Parts: sequence; C-alpha cells; structure tokens
Amino acid sequence: MDFRLTEDQKALKAGVRALLERRFDRAALRAAVEAGGTLDRALWRELGAAGFFALRLPEAEGGVGLGLPEAVLVFEEAGRVLLPGPLVATHLAAGEVPGAAEGKTVVTRADGALVDWLDEADVVLREATGAAAVRPEDPLPVPVRSVDPLTPLHRLPGPAGGGARSSGPAGGWGPWAATAALLTAAEQLGSAGRTTETAVAHARTREQFGQPVGAFQAVKHLCAEMLVRTEVARAAVYAAAVTADPVEIAGAKLLADEAAVRCARDCLQVHGGMGFTWEADVHLHLKRAWVRAERWLPAAAAEEMEAAALGEEAAGTA
Repeated sequence: MDFRLTEDQKALKAGVRALLERRFDRAALRAAVEAGGTLDRALWRELGAAGFFALRLPEAEGGVGLGLPEAVLVFEEAGRVLLPGPLVATHLAAGEVPGAAEGKTVVTRADGALVDWLDEADVVLREATGAAAVRPEDPLPVPVRSVDPLTPLHRLPGPAGGGARSSGPAGGWGPWAATAALLTAAEQLGSAGRTTETAVAHARTREQFGQPVGAFQAVKHLCAEMLVRTEVARAAVYAAAVTADPVEIAGAKLLADEAAVRCARDCLQVHGGMGFTWEADVHLHLKRAWVRAERWLPAAAAEEMEAAALGEEAAGTA
C-alpha cells in the first residue's frame, strides 16, 4: 500500500501551514499563554471559514468533502504550532451541532470526568452519548490545575463525569472515540516533528568549545533518535488514517504519544540550561504532550486493546 501524499494532500498541508504561520505565529502562541485560557474567537471563525472543522462533511452539506487521511494532515499542522482550543471536539461536532462547521460555535466534549475549555465552550457534550454533559441540576464543575497553560481543564462531578480518567475500550469505545484518538495522535505527531526540527536547528547554530553542539556524538544520537521516533509514529498515524482500524489507531496513539513526549524531552536536553526557562517554547510542547497522552485513549487502554487483538490473533491461528 502506498502511503505517500498526493499532490492535493501536499497542497492542503502547505496551505494549512501557511494559514497558521500567518495567524498563529510564536507571538500569538505567547499571547495565548498570557491570556490564560481565553479562546481567540476570531481565529476560531477563520479556521471555520478555511474548512478546518467542515473538512470531512460532504460538499452537499456545505463541507469540503475530504476524508480522515486529510483530517490527520490538518491536525498534524495544528499540533505543530500548539494551536489551542477544543479542536477535535468541534471538528467531530461539525454537521451535528449548528455553527460548529463554520467556527461560530465552540464545542467541547467530556473525556471521562475531564473536559477542556469548559468556560469558553458554547456546547458541552458527553463522551459516549453526545447528550449535554453539564445539566442545570448537576453540581458545578471543579477547575483542575492543568500542567499545560494552553489546556484549561474541569472535572465534571456526579453522573456527568463518568469515570475518573480518560476512557478506553471499556468506556464506550466507538467510531467517535476512535476518530478522536487518531486526531489527537496526529496533533502529537505534529508536535514531535516540530521539536525535532527545533532541536536540529539549535544543534547546528549553538556553539560550545569552538564548534556547533551538533558536532558532538551524544547530540547527534539524540537528534537521530528523535527523527526515527517521529517517522515511525508518522507511518503508524498515516496508515491508521487510511484503514480506520481501531487496533491500528490504538497503536498509532501509543507511538505518537511516545514520540511527542520523548522528542520534547530530548529537545529540552539539546537546548541545555536554556531549555528549562519559561522563555523557551520547548516546555510548552512537553506539557501539551503530557496532557494529550492522557486523553482519548491513554497508554494503558491502548495497550489493553493491542494485547486483546494479539490474543485473538494467536487463538485464531492455534
């Protein structure tokens, strides 16, 4: 099977990157951090106008008419720049929630007991049923201190919240959750690619003892391992987007989570002491990767799915 991008897919990827470079550059990223969980509604509507949320809707319904592989490419670019907001939930609500496709309505969705961007959302849905997650008779949601300044979190009490952690196969794993996990994996892939590029660029320009730090073998090995980790995750995510197989999506999420977290850590290592400072963007990638890794199929649930599939395969060939 040929997983190389078509010319149209390359153009889509380049177009989204150009849009985000224009509308969400480093200055905008830092402004979003300082805003402390306030969503840029103008940017959200611009994303809607560009077809970000309506990408997979049929053209007859006002959408772009593309498929899951193209959505993965778009979300990879979003992850690359750490675009904030409930992107996955709003994208998946397009065609179901009025205004979501156009970016006029911000939709978030409960993932177990946690929900992100609750204060900024116009519509909040339950994870499995799609019904309202916050009802008037429910106790007030409790703010949770998020490690990522660009992902405000709340815990939903009582029946609205469900389980204490992100759901896995036992928590209503279905097409919606599988797609959410895959798009989250695509965001992780974009972040891993960005931190790999950042580490290599820094290793080429930063000098110690009269030569670039990239000339030292230890740094070379770190950068090479980052690239391999990212490309392995890319192959898995792209393949899962074509097959839409739940087990392959679980494997892709595992690999993308590992790539995002470990590449951010290695990028920080390449930067040395300056990588630990607030001014460097490396910590933002690491913190977002930590949060994403625990949402929409965390590692333990994905590993259970993989183990169950291997067990069934072994039993079938015995």
